[in-house]
Amino acid sequence: MREFDYASKAERFDYCTEAELFSTGYRNSRRQPLAYKRFARAADAVRFAIEELPPQLLVGTYLEVNELRYQGTGIRRLYESTDYPLARGAAGPLK
Repeated sequence: MREFDYASKAERFDYCTEAELFSTGYRNSRRQPLAYKRFARAADAVRFAIEELPPQLLVGTYLEVNELRYQGTGIRRLYESTDYPLARGAAGPLK
């Protein structure tokens, strides 16, 4: 199995592409888990996942862009990339 290189993938990642965010939920959460949300721009989906979702939900969340999937840590790396086009707000702690 080939190791996924997040650094080079982030360099080629198109933050303007349409994206879908899926969450499997978190069993101990009292909030209604996000099941599916579509975004016109991947940058908005990444921002939503990092800044709006509770950190415990990020573990079971993945972003799909151009048939590629990014799990919680991959989404965080995209958010922390120097190529990320939006202003960063308050992000949840890295777990």
